[in-house]
Amino acid sequence: MADMRLVVMGAQGRMGRALIAAITEADGICVAGAIEQEGSDSLGLDAGTLAGLQPLNVKVTSDLEAALTEADGLIDFTAPVATLAFGEIAAKLGKVHIIGTTGFSAEEEEQLPQIAAKGAIMVKSGNMSLGVNLLGKLVEQAARSLDADFDIEVVEMHHKHKVDAPSGTALLLGESAALGREIDLRSNAVMSREGITGARERGSIGFATLRGGSVIGEHTVILAGEGERIELTHKAQDRTVFARGAVKAALWAKDKPVGYYSMMDVLGLS
Repeated sequence: MADMRLVVMGAQGRMGRALIAAITEADGICVAGAIEQEGSDSLGLDAGTLAGLQPLNVKVTSDLEAALTEADGLIDFTAPVATLAFGEIAAKLGKVHIIGTTGFSAEEEEQLPQIAAKGAIMVKSGNMSLGVNLLGKLVEQAARSLDADFDIEVVEMHHKHKVDAPSGTALLLGESAALGREIDLRSNAVMSREGITGARERGSIGFATLRGGSVIGEHTVILAGEGERIELTHKAQDRTVFARGAVKAALWAKDKPVGYYSMMDVLGLS
């Protein structure tokens, strides 16, 4: 069987280079295209060279539609507006679209399944790490087992260059907790606290965001009861964990019908 051919979006960025390396190291998959914005100084360079590898004979281009026509799908860790546009192209061509982009508004998030229904095989997660998605399932189970006498707080830290907060992973974990409690996250989330806030509202899910240095990503879900506390933690030590998860998702999606999926589907945990 021929290798699955993937296009990497944002090839010049840290995540883009990690994705190129992860695809190159994996079996049954290869880099078929590498995309950057018009005006990027990486246009025309070899994707392998850009990622610090041996040349792959794949030039960086800005023409996604042309590259995707000759490929099976794309992996996309870019920005919400760009991801929505890329999704339309993937749907038009009937391709796999793996989305690790974070920072979507509620309205943008709602558009993704609608775009997928037009013809894309779309897998989207706030974090592509296999460990984080397993953590999400554990958080769901813990929240379901422990009633609202246990307060839930999600604490996350990332490097100083991250532009969205809370992180997509923190929101994923908050959604897992809300699912376990059978409540709506948006109605029960507390995203910040300042001043005289009053006592903590029973059943709410709190978020705390830390930024600094070069931290790749650390997330802890705290379930705090009277006289005891449970902490469930994941620490990413380099970006390859996200890249490898995205590659796994792409291989899983290759023969799936058109639709909108999550990493829980990929791992058989949905």
